[in-house]
Amino acid sequence: MRKDAGVDGDAQRISQLGWMLFLKIFDDSEQELELLNDRFRSPIPEPLRWRNWAAPEDGITGDGLLDFVNNELFRKLKDLPADAAHNPRGVIVRRVFEDAYNYMKNGTLMRQVINKLQAINFNNLKDRQHFGDIYEQILRDLQNAGNAGEYYTPRAVTQFIVDMVDPQLGEKILDPACGTGGFLTCAIEHVRKNYVKTPKDEATLQASIFGVEKKPMPHLLCVTNMLLHQIEVPLELRHDNTLARPLRDYKPSDRVNVIITNPPFGGMEEDGIEKNFPYQTRETADLFLQLIVHLLKDGGRGALVLPDGTLFGEGVKTRIKEKLLEECNLHTIVRLPNGVFAPYTGIKTNLLFFTKGEPTREIWYYEHPYPQGVKNYNKTKPIRIEEFATEKEWWTNRVESENAWRVPIERIKDANYNLDSKNPNAPVDDHGDPAELLADYHKLLADLGETRNTLKAELMTALGGRKAGGQTA
Repeated sequence: MRKDAGVDGDAQRISQLGWMLFLKIFDDSEQELELLNDRFRSPIPEPLRWRNWAAPEDGITGDGLLDFVNNELFRKLKDLPADAAHNPRGVIVRRVFEDAYNYMKNGTLMRQVINKLQAINFNNLKDRQHFGDIYEQILRDLQNAGNAGEYYTPRAVTQFIVDMVDPQLGEKILDPACGTGGFLTCAIEHVRKNYVKTPKDEATLQASIFGVEKKPMPHLLCVTNMLLHQIEVPLELRHDNTLARPLRDYKPSDRVNVIITNPPFGGMEEDGIEKNFPYQTRETADLFLQLIVHLLKDGGRGALVLPDGTLFGEGVKTRIKEKLLEECNLHTIVRLPNGVFAPYTGIKTNLLFFTKGEPTREIWYYEHPYPQGVKNYNKTKPIRIEEFATEKEWWTNRVESENAWRVPIERIKDANYNLDSKNPNAPVDDHGDPAELLADYHKLLADLGETRNTLKAELMTALGGRKAGGQTA
């Protein structure tokens, strides 16, 4: 793809790969459905199915392939007739393609990409598991793709949050800003591993996953991610802006048991969106926090990533935090160090965990340290799930330590709901004996003075020699 003149940068490359992968995975899943159900019919017209135009290694290529993709495939899939009741898989296809775009301009290079994808059999467990790791790396590359980095949360963070929230079989699980689906895929894996024992359990899980994504590229990647994780009809994965719906329009049936999410940092919503919320602001994270509190059932659990600015912010942020602490038990804040979301952003972030239906009485804080020998996270040294072992061990037997402390609600109220609590137990750096430090300082000054005088003398000698030589000439 990098050789193709139409593909400019990682974001377009990943978007281009997204719709191709979707059709390949969709087609492989249909092969399995056809074996299980003689009456199964694909929602995609026969000439547009992957197996009929892409699968043959010596199939159409060059300008013929470009013409087919641009003028047949995309045009017809964008307008695919389908309704959720009778043709839900057709609805999924149409949603994916309504804002998708073919960036490639070289049909020969496109054929080479297609042939590479065709070599993968997504009905083979080993192939699927291996490609799952590859797909995770593809999504991780979004962190380096400019603003597209907002759609990817490091796997270690999503897995830790899901492990601590522990979604159960039958609980409705929602990510209202789902990006490429990292939280939802972690939740699917968690429930399957711990609670799914029968085909009926699997059917229950399939109906329990809900997500909304505003932007077309991450939505496409998320739907593909769901298919890769064997969610057969991800109909509840909507391409929409969750914040565009007024809170008063939600019914009791819309409430959920678990919300896990990473709303965009520092985003500003369009004019008018703020009127959907009791505490009006255009800042995305503040609106999502209000939405999450509203959508959780009593007893429901929420966990999300928030920047430091929300913790210490004042004004409308204060009122939102007050509502959170009155309606939910904000029991834990894990404070992450710099670099977790690098290179997309260097902003320090926090993981907030709370339960709806009871007020907060105290908040436990845990300051996540860098691993030994690491001073910052980066692309080659990202945060790893193994680093959260200490938090997991501490989680059910909480005691104060150099990394953990608790703050009663009275102190938080007195601080006008400032949640930016500094670690009172952090070890103070021992800089040494003051007298010795002062002696070392004076010796350093003396050494610098001696070096300066030596250099000055050498410079004067050199300048003097040059002048004398010039007079002789």
